[in-house]
Amino acid sequence: MTAGVAPHSGDGWTYCSQGHKHWGIHGAAGLLARHRDPGGTDWVLLQHRASWSHHGGTWGIPGGARDLGESAEDAARREVTEESDLVVTGVTVAGEFVDDHGGWSYTTVALWLPAMAPVGVRGLESVEFGWTPVAGLDDVALHPGFAASWPAVRSLGAAG
Repeated sequence: MTAGVAPHSGDGWTYCSQGHKHWGIHGAAGLLARHRDPGGTDWVLLQHRASWSHHGGTWGIPGGARDLGESAEDAARREVTEESDLVVTGVTVAGEFVDDHGGWSYTTVALWLPAMAPVGVRGLESVEFGWTPVAGLDDVALHPGFAASWPAVRSLGAAG
């Protein structure tokens, strides 16, 4: 939860059927913001997670707990707005990937953005945001959940 933001109905820890501890009693969702530059290089927006957060110090995508009855898309858009100043209104979803752990799931919602503007931090969950070329992701200390799902989410909306 971001400082200064009211708690949500989905805030809290839960366990999946695999015995793993997860944030978001109704599941969670994150926003994979992508951009393809004129030279054809694909970029992703990454969030450097605060050291105190779950898997702190790693890089992932902005996201968090889904509220009761909240769609994955709405949760991902809400979370990115709570954690950054990135504007995602009017941008169409390019695809979704559900990582189902049995009793808990994380949905990655992908958007292709027309520009790669600098993104500022809101709240305390992030140290910084940065655009990273897809080809350079192997050199980044990724959040383990994002790293595990990357092979599946990499092609979301691949046409850009």
